[in-house]
Amino acid sequence: MMRVDMSGGPQAAQDQDGRVRRAAEDFTAVALNELLKPMFDTADTANGPFGGGAAEEAFKPMIVNEIAKQIAHKGGLGIEEPVYQQMLRLQEARR
Repeated sequence: MMRVDMSGGPQAAQDQDGRVRRAAEDFTAVALNELLKPMFDTADTANGPFGGGAAEEAFKPMIVNEIAKQIAHKGGLGIEEPVYQQMLRLQEARR
């Protein structure tokens, strides 16, 4: 279904749709990040191949964030589409 934004034409509507879809994916990534943090916080890496330590602790949040982004990009938990639809409904209600 293509929505047409009268203020900017079909291209503006398509651009807006892409921004909303990216925002839904970003939201999914944030939710996944919060779900993954405890898993990585409880993993004992001291005897692992990288030996744990301060550097690993410093980079762990970035690694977890990137893992969450990749999972979200590949489909996530199945919440992206409902979030996207709700964002569209809220956007339409504001008009």
